[in-house]
Amino acid sequence: MARPRTPAGRARRAHERLAVEYPEAECELDHADAFQLLTATILSAQATDVGVNKATPALFAMYPTAEALAAADPERDIEPLINTIGLFRGKAKNIVGMARLLLERHGGEVPGSMKELTALPGVGRKTANVVRSVALGLPGLPVDTHVGRLAQRLGLTHETDPVKVELELNPMVPAAERGEFSLRLILHGRRVCSARSPDCGGCVLNDFCPSAGDIG
Repeated sequence: MARPRTPAGRARRAHERLAVEYPEAECELDHADAFQLLTATILSAQATDVGVNKATPALFAMYPTAEALAAADPERDIEPLINTIGLFRGKAKNIVGMARLLLERHGGEVPGSMKELTALPGVGRKTANVVRSVALGLPGLPVDTHVGRLAQRLGLTHETDPVKVELELNPMVPAAERGEFSLRLILHGRRVCSARSPDCGGCVLNDFCPSAGDIG
């Protein structure tokens, strides 16, 4: 098979290969619905999914809905439940503020538009794209550190700003598959193409990756 020569060609080939490698890629944040995923994703900023998943069972048991969380006091009620997560004080304020705005503007339901999602406290494009693609069945390509790193190593972009990376990658992947592409890049970044010691020899993309064998 010919080696793809363009960023779009490499994106398509990577998408095909990673779909075979990770056929059931899923979001690793535990959640029961869009509201819980939105909450967990806000909490996951500069934190690990594992750490967030340890804190959210108690949080969601007490505050499973926007209505319940909106009535909570961030410092008194929420901080003790999430204090194992980095930046927990600011995040406690954000998730309560998010719940209150959901009630005020959206009847307690998570909206689908990027504009409405990013108007909520603690929600940037990455968080909005996670919720859109995982919970709402809408197009969304979340760009985290793994996605950004692999996109650069594969020669898909030279951008470093996550929003610019997202906007450059979007046309390369069918809209309905952008979320899956992101999830698979994340898994590949965690398991194979790590920041410091990528396993180029064991990588299914090494025959066309411009960076293969050059990192170490």
